[in-house]
Amino acid sequence: MALPLTVTDDPSYDDIADLKAALHAEIPERPDAGYRTLAVLAHDDGLVGGLAGYTHFSWFYVEQLWVNASHRGTGLGSALLRAAEAEARRRECRGVWLDTYSFQARPFYEAHGYRLFGELIDYPPGHAKYFLTKRL
Repeated sequence: MALPLTVTDDPSYDDIADLKAALHAEIPERPDAGYRTLAVLAHDDGLVGGLAGYTHFSWFYVEQLWVNASHRGTGLGSALLRAAEAEARRRECRGVWLDTYSFQARPFYEAHGYRLFGELIDYPPGHAKYFLTKRL
């Protein structure tokens, strides 16, 4: 008997949380497997910049790095990235990886020692998604 399938663009938070929990439960435990959130935030009458990601399997993944337009060009983005990399080193990470788009920040990351290891062409159409890494 085939199970009914639900195709949706609005899954419940609980269903997604259950899916992630089930997948993570099947990852073999290793001394370096521990998932930990890592965030660096900058406030000045509200959030003006931040970096968020996680460490897992001795690597650091940068999910988001954002600096308010009023603080761009001040070195805040570089400071956020350096602080996060320093924490990743304290957590004994081997390296960092991230993704960005052709219309975003690839040159910024490359100026900080990141190197391209993958590219998804025409995503979105007319652009590319880049995957970058840096050894710590």
